[in-house]
Amino acid sequence: MSVDLYPDVNELSGHSLCALPGMTIGGRQAYVFSSFAQETVEKHFEWMETYGIDGALLQRFVGEIAPARAEGDVVLRNVMASAQDHSRVFAVEYDLSGSHADTVLRQLQDDWTYLTETVRVTASPAYLKLQGKPVVSLWGLGFAGKGDHIVDPKLAAAIIQWFHNVAHVKVMGGTPSGWGSLSGDSVTDPEWAGVYAQLDIVQPWTVGRYGTVTQVDAWKRTHLDPDIALAGKNHQLYMPVIFPGFSWHNLNREKPENQIPRLGGEFLWRQAYNARMSGASIVKIAMFDEVNEGTAILKAAPSRVDAPVQGYWLTLDADGDKLPNDWDLRLAGEIGRMFRDEVHPSATVPIRPGPPW
Repeated sequence: MSVDLYPDVNELSGHSLCALPGMTIGGRQAYVFSSFAQETVEKHFEWMETYGIDGALLQRFVGEIAPARAEGDVVLRNVMASAQDHSRVFAVEYDLSGSHADTVLRQLQDDWTYLTETVRVTASPAYLKLQGKPVVSLWGLGFAGKGDHIVDPKLAAAIIQWFHNVAHVKVMGGTPSGWGSLSGDSVTDPEWAGVYAQLDIVQPWTVGRYGTVTQVDAWKRTHLDPDIALAGKNHQLYMPVIFPGFSWHNLNREKPENQIPRLGGEFLWRQAYNARMSGASIVKIAMFDEVNEGTAILKAAPSRVDAPVQGYWLTLDADGDKLPNDWDLRLAGEIGRMFRDEVHPSATVPIRPGPPW
């Protein structure tokens, strides 16, 4: 079992539920959810609508497209239908992890052609568009170290140019957090500065780059402020990535439990507030349903007694807070209101976030 955050599945039933063998809650069978069932994705997009989340980026791992197409396409069609049902938007985000330099361009070309001509994703009224053009996200550009990301600037430029000139889409780039200075987690080849500048939207990855509120505030000075200035100079949209916390003990047993605490929402809220104060107009919360790495914001078990007795599980009371199962969704709703200028930005976490949902 590689799940850390235990999801609240009380609103799901039937094929949405997957039994956890040998695990119980209060003496009864314990379950997690499957996104293969349309009902699950429908419920998730219902929550997005209820709590004011505009939509979702659907990750599609390039290295797994062919073997996982039978499953991945079902989930994609679920997302497309549910986004339409609940007046949300969606876009494809290609995760380049596990890709290979000699095949990745052709894989992207073939799959995007398949998605547009056969699945017809961009024909959906729910597909995200910018200035009238569909948006495609490419995550994994310019990351240093292992991970089989795109490290050749010429290859990256060729991919971006194909999406711009042949596919006629706007490109969002999932970049290293050090993209602006070519430092830290970014490759240092100076050609990458020109590659990053070709992106229409810059989405720097921040999960795990800081772990305390103090570090979040320092990040604003060292990264957010200069990044937004650079993006403005390049005539780009800047999409900061914020996350509620982090835990992947069950996925990596040598890692600590509750590695980056949520602090009752203070950790997420401060990131959102700082991003807005730096001038960002859009924001990505990573992620809606990432239970394996404990960054999910969907409804979760509020207390330890609401999770299976067996094993380790992260629940919303891990830091001593008594919170409702939808706490992070409520905060996400308030973050949306702050970014739409519907409420005045405040550094303090709302005591009772949101209207009476």
